[in-house]
Formats: sequence, structure tokens, C-alpha cells
Amino acid sequence: MLELQFSYRRDNFSLAVNQILDAPITGIMGASGSGKSTLLALVAGLLTPREGVITLNNNVLCDTRTKQFIPPHQRHIGLVFQDGQLLPHLSVRHNLLYGYNNIAASQRRFSLDTIVELLEIAPLLARRPVELSGGEKQRVVLGRAVLYSPQLLLLDEPLSALDERLKQQILPFFLRIYRECNIPMIYVTHALSEIHQLTDECLWVENGELIRRAS
Repeated sequence: MLELQFSYRRDNFSLAVNQILDAPITGIMGASGSGKSTLLALVAGLLTPREGVITLNNNVLCDTRTKQFIPPHQRHIGLVFQDGQLLPHLSVRHNLLYGYNNIAASQRRFSLDTIVELLEIAPLLARRPVELSGGEKQRVVLGRAVLYSPQLLLLDEPLSALDERLKQQILPFFLRIYRECNIPMIYVTHALSEIHQLTDECLWVENGELIRRAS
């Protein structure tokens, strides 16, 4: 469960959030520049609220009153962006293992073989990112994030660079990851159709606030 009670300000932009997110997959929508990506950055610890508290599974990630702040690398939150950000000089196998090799063995919840089978990417393991299609890249990025064994996945418009045919191929993998790996997700997108396929829980960033309304 993610509890958000904070405000953030940068120049003329402001964001105020007072919500509890406890759905398996929470959709976040809003106009360009409304603050969707900023919200994810605050949860991940890449930005710091002006004031307030962020709590994940009853663990305080940030509390400006007590000056408590858990840095990003200690929050154990996975991030997936639209451009993937795979390391071009590494094979798919070594991209998948990048985060996995940087956590203690006791923290590892999944094996490489399990995730490779789940995402159907075994034929890709020896390839470099430049040899992958857009859909293949996103499956590898998703696999890398899951192998990090995060307690939460933040997905920032992960399919926006793909055409509709590829989107329909990739969307089921997000559901498969939740159902078989039990990792909650926050899914940011401009496409209401993607939200409808993944979840009934959707919030909107409007006028500097995160609100609930009928989608």
C-alpha cells in the first residue's frame, strides 16, 4: 500500500497529493505536463517533496517534518520508461541481470530462467539491444525491472512508442507479471484503453492535484 500526503513545487508548477493507492495496478492519467512523471519521480525518490510524507507498505520513504529520506537505491522500487534505457554494450542476458546482480541473494525473489520463460524472451538472450524490436525491448526492460525484485513497479508510459499492434502484444505481459509475481504497479499513460485492459482503478492529475473521478 502506497500512502501519499505531500506537496511539491518547482518554479510555476505545483502538485498536491493526498491519496492511498492500494489496488494491484493503479492507472494514472492526465494531460501532458500535468505532473504524472513528477509524481512517479517523487515516489521513486528522484525528487523530494516540499513538505509531507510518502509511505510504502508501512515503511516511511520520506517525511519532511522529521527530515527522513530513503535514497532511491534503497527504496527497492522498479522503474520502466517508454525508451527502455537498455545498456547498448550488453547482451539481453546481461541487461536482465544488471539489477539482479546488485542485490543480495536473500532479496532475490525470482530466477533469470523464470522471468525469461514468463516474458517469452529466451531467443533474445544473446542479442544486443540494437537488434531488438520495440516490443522486444520493452519485454526485456520489464524483465530487468522484475529481476530486481522490487516491492513496487512504476511504469511511465511504457508503451507510448509502440504502435497499436505491438501494444496489444505487450499489455498481457503486464498482467502476467502481476498475477504470477505479485508486484503492484502504478501505470502512467495517455491511453484510456490501456487502463481499461489493466485495471479498474484510475486516478487523474488535474490542476496540480491527484484526484479520483469517473474515467
